[in-house]
Amino acid sequence: MDKREITLGHSPDPDDAFMFYALAADKIDTGGLSFHHIIEDIETLNRRAMIAELDVTAISIHAYSYVLEQYALLTSGASMGDNYGPMVVSREPMGLNQLRNAKIAVPGKMTTAYLALRLCLGDPKSIVIPFDRIMEAVEAGEADAGLLIHEGQLTYTSKGFEKVIDLGEWWKLETGLPLPLGGNAIKKSLGPDLIAEVSRLLRESIEYGLSHRQEAVDHSMAYARGMKSDLTDKFVGMYVNDYTLDYGESGRAAVRELLDRGHDAGIIPRPVEIEFA
Repeated sequence: MDKREITLGHSPDPDDAFMFYALAADKIDTGGLSFHHIIEDIETLNRRAMIAELDVTAISIHAYSYVLEQYALLTSGASMGDNYGPMVVSREPMGLNQLRNAKIAVPGKMTTAYLALRLCLGDPKSIVIPFDRIMEAVEAGEADAGLLIHEGQLTYTSKGFEKVIDLGEWWKLETGLPLPLGGNAIKKSLGPDLIAEVSRLLRESIEYGLSHRQEAVDHSMAYARGMKSDLTDKFVGMYVNDYTLDYGESGRAAVRELLDRGHDAGIIPRPVEIEFA
C-alpha cells in the first residue's frame, strides 16, 4: 500500500537535524506515513508558511502569528531560550543607547529574534542579511551591529565580536519566562486524526534523539557549519530540552506573552489566538 507523504520543512541547523534525525534516518516506524524533508533557512520556511505550502514546518513564533488560520502549533518541537537566546554583537564595545541609533544586520523580519529586538529597542534601523553572513556584514561595515541566531551565539567571541545584549536574558528579566523562538506548525486541513499521528511521530523522533544522543549529534554535525562536536552538542543542548518535548505551562505562557506584547507594540497587526495541536 502506498504511504501518505507528509512534507516536512526544517532548517539546516544542528538542533533541527537532531530533532528530526529519527525520521530522516528511518529509526522509527512511521506506519502509513512517509516524510519528505525540505531543508531551508528559517526565513524561507516562514515565507513558505505564509502561502501554506508545507504540511508541517519549522516556523518562527513571530511568523506563526501571521498564519493562524492555516496552521496550529504542535506541542513538541519548540526551541526555547531560558535566560539565553539571540544576541546583538558588535566589533567594538557598544551600549544600549548607542545600539538604538545603530544600523543592525538582522536575519529576517519574520524571525522571533527580530520581534524580540523590536520589543527591546523600539524600531531600530536594520538591514536584512542571511543569518550566516551577519558577522561578515558587520566586519565589512555594512552594519554597525548584528543580530545573531543559531550557532553564532556560541562562536562570536572566537571571531573577535563583543556582546551588546542577549535578548533571552533581557526577556527573562522582563517576564520571568523563557523566550520562545521557534516551533513546528501543522496544517489544520490535515484533520484531527492525521494531526495527532504526525504529532506523535515528531515527539517520538525527538525522544529517540534524546535517548541516542551521540548518534543524533553525529548526524547533526553535517549541519554544524564548521563547529566542532563539543560545541554542536552544547548548541543542541541549549535548544533541544524539556520544552522541546512539550511547551508545558510556562512555554505556552511565554508564547502568549511574546505575541501579545508584539500586538500591543503595534508590530503584529492582529490579536493572536494561539491554537496548539
